[in-house]
Amino acid sequence: MSVRETSGLGVDTEVGALRAVLLHRPGDELRRLTPRNNDQLLFDGLPWVDRAQEEHDAFADLLRRRGVEVLLLSDLLAETLTTSGAARMQGISAAVDPRKLGHALAQDLAAHLRGVPGDELATILTAGMTFDELPIGTGAATPSLVRLMHHGHDFVIDPLPNLLFTRDSSFWVGGRVAITSLALPARVREASLTDLIYAHHPRFRGVRRAYESHTAPVEGGDVLLLAPGVIAVGVGERTTPAGAEALARSVFEDGLAHTVLAVPIEQRRASMHLDTVLTMVDSDAVVMYPAVRETLSAFTIRREDGVVCIGGPEPFLDAAAAAMGIGKLRVIDTGLDHVTAEREQWDDGNNTLALGPGVVVAYERNVETNARMEASGIEVLRISGSELGSGRGGPRCMSCPLARGPLA
Repeated sequence: MSVRETSGLGVDTEVGALRAVLLHRPGDELRRLTPRNNDQLLFDGLPWVDRAQEEHDAFADLLRRRGVEVLLLSDLLAETLTTSGAARMQGISAAVDPRKLGHALAQDLAAHLRGVPGDELATILTAGMTFDELPIGTGAATPSLVRLMHHGHDFVIDPLPNLLFTRDSSFWVGGRVAITSLALPARVREASLTDLIYAHHPRFRGVRRAYESHTAPVEGGDVLLLAPGVIAVGVGERTTPAGAEALARSVFEDGLAHTVLAVPIEQRRASMHLDTVLTMVDSDAVVMYPAVRETLSAFTIRREDGVVCIGGPEPFLDAAAAAMGIGKLRVIDTGLDHVTAEREQWDDGNNTLALGPGVVVAYERNVETNARMEASGIEVLRISGSELGSGRGGPRCMSCPLARGPLA
């Protein structure tokens, strides 16, 4: 019996009926953002946190009304840290860096955190801790030059405001979960939290790993499950060619895919992931930024007779249709003119979350893109994202599907 059959978890495509999803409700980690650090922490602005929470709650409620089970990362993390000593050690070890704090302060802080209740520890691991917030007595027994020389508002443990985008630190292929390796320093520790949840929370007991990389970066926003056995991987600012190749070889070895398309994308903020320029909205349709429609290419990776073969590059739309076994992919362009298309691509118009074939969640502000999807027969469920979007991510970025139904 497969893991999917025993756990009810598994994802084969982007558009199968969504049954369960992992979200992270924004919290105190967003309140750590200031004009001094927002660029370093990868935010383009300072979100109004209360409004961001309201928008996220509305997003989660929409999913629940559509029959989707919503699991919140902060709840899972607190439960895991409360019940598992191994998870506590793993989370603390990832957060307390002796290279930054020095061994004396790191040892004292780790000792303190080992005695903190699970829910409080979960908040510290996500929202971070400043030197001003160090518990009284930490470091007193062992003098710490680091503590004496740092400013009070400097971080002992960095916050993780991008944890909101649960798509990137893990994704599912079939009945297995892939833990990713995030490229930028501000996000590296996110994967340690998702890793300990999948490893120690009872909900995921028995789930096997599809891929783990500690050397070659792969991020979930670059990974699209085009069809059962067909995976597209964007290669650009966040996912490296080595990461894409390692993922391909891993899923071939495990029998999870027969074709992986490595898709070069421009290395810039506006197109940080493949899902910023296209997402699937139906089993044979994508919404796509028109500026890349004619230039997007793909290298086709397959394993034939036990040997990995790489072909191409060729136009992405042709390579995708061939791998999926369909004549042609329907393409819905983002906007009618260049300015509108560029604005709506920046505002995550292409970053949709499919709840089923032909049903997607999208930001309401992308008026033209949403209208074009509806004209093409796609049901668009609109949500507000004026504050959620300040970290450059839409409904797909904010969601990690845990279970989808199979396509007919």
